[in-house]
Amino acid sequence: MESNELREGRPVELLKSFWNVQKNMMQLIQKTAVNNGLSVPQYVILVTIAPYGEMLQKTVVEKTFLPKSTLSQAVDGLVSKGFIERHHVEGNRREVELLLSEEGKRFLKELHVQKSGIHDVFQRAADVLTEKEYEGILRTHNEISALLERKIVE
Repeated sequence: MESNELREGRPVELLKSFWNVQKNMMQLIQKTAVNNGLSVPQYVILVTIAPYGEMLQKTVVEKTFLPKSTLSQAVDGLVSKGFIERHHVEGNRREVELLLSEEGKRFLKELHVQKSGIHDVFQRAADVLTEKEYEGILRTHNEISALLERKIVE
């Protein structure tokens, strides 16, 4: 009976661990966004587009799970701040492409070096890990993520 209780406890502990990390990450993201004059959806859109430089608006919806109305309002704000540009796709006026502007790239670089922002906190967290610990965490997270994705599809 005890081993069954332990087995039930491990998944709950793991879930709580991820829950706490996610909760604290969201609080740091909110703090970083607000301290830089952004809403959380605006911040999420910027960091979603950043690695690619450009992205279809429908792809941003798929990657962020933001409702279309929230995304549209956030994009309007980012366009007015000069951080992204919005263009209709040639040959398909219904599709909108979002491009990170030079001002947006500069702004994101500033975010990455801000003290106590989410990027700084994660840099400090990564710095205290050995290479083996770091690789182990990433491998474990990738395995758990892949398992969750398979279960979603089933």
